[in-house]
Amino acid sequence: MSRPADDPISELTAGGSGGFQITDAALADSVKQGMARVEQLLHHEVRSDLDFATRTSLHLVDAGGKRFRPLFVLLAAQFGDPAADEVIKSGAVVEMIHLATLYHDDVMDEATMRRGATSANARWDNSVAILTGDFLFAKGSQLIADLGAEAVRRMAITFEALVTGQMRETEGVRDGEDAVDFYLKVIYEKTGSLIATAGRFGAWFSGADEATVESLERIGKLIGTGFQISDDIIDIASPSKESGKTPGTDLREGVKTLPMLYALADENCSPRLRDLLSRPLSSDAEVAEALELLRGSSGLERTRGTLQEFADDARKELASLPDVPAREALSSLVDYVVARTW
Repeated sequence: MSRPADDPISELTAGGSGGFQITDAALADSVKQGMARVEQLLHHEVRSDLDFATRTSLHLVDAGGKRFRPLFVLLAAQFGDPAADEVIKSGAVVEMIHLATLYHDDVMDEATMRRGATSANARWDNSVAILTGDFLFAKGSQLIADLGAEAVRRMAITFEALVTGQMRETEGVRDGEDAVDFYLKVIYEKTGSLIATAGRFGAWFSGADEATVESLERIGKLIGTGFQISDDIIDIASPSKESGKTPGTDLREGVKTLPMLYALADENCSPRLRDLLSRPLSSDAEVAEALELLRGSSGLERTRGTLQEFADDARKELASLPDVPAREALSSLVDYVVARTW
């Protein structure tokens, strides 16, 4: 979904039902200034003396997006000095790494659109998309080297989680493994791990104490994993005119998300739904039928319950943090992750 590049948090701060808003004026100004610095650094760092590499890298940078990860860095940094140069660098790094994974994901998923624009693999080809992702990984690695050896080590651990999460999903659940536990581990590795690192980096480079750093890393893990669960719900429950997304994407790709796994675990699951969930669906009629059956199953209710558990755990962690405006903003972000599914 495209949006103005000069207002990187507009999608999250737009308000309305379930919208995330920063109500403290000073905090909102600090975050806005920080995001402008991140955006400027991001555009500077992805440039190359090879014009083609610059153009392919800016393809997704300029397409916009929520900038959720650098936003989380900046909110976590409010527990120390949010204007520190290291905070801004770490915000650019986590977004750069996220963008790199999107280029690779689009190749694996054979996607044709990303953020309202033609995906890089469709505009050019798979090789260009893969190389652009690699280029962004390289650029991110160069930038994080300025932040010290421990930051490099932490990001390497995050790299490992991102890759193993994708590999785990590709291999699939093994016989005897719990499908739900497996899925939650995959989405933590693929989504939650980088947001957890964003929380750690923001607090750490702002000079916050170690207990706050550890807590914000845990909050990032919970919010990051919860955000993916909420996406799973939206893919089934929300009409496209409300969510801005085409429902049933996971059904078309044959991906069993949490609502589907919970529905299949219910002994009262209809044979027809079991059949539809056993394979990727290419027919619009079958996708619509599967969506209708899923909306009437126990899977959505159980998934909303699991999402609420993640939100409650995040709120418990938030209660241990210093009482500053950023804590209220993070609590609002947790509320947003839950509310966006209704």
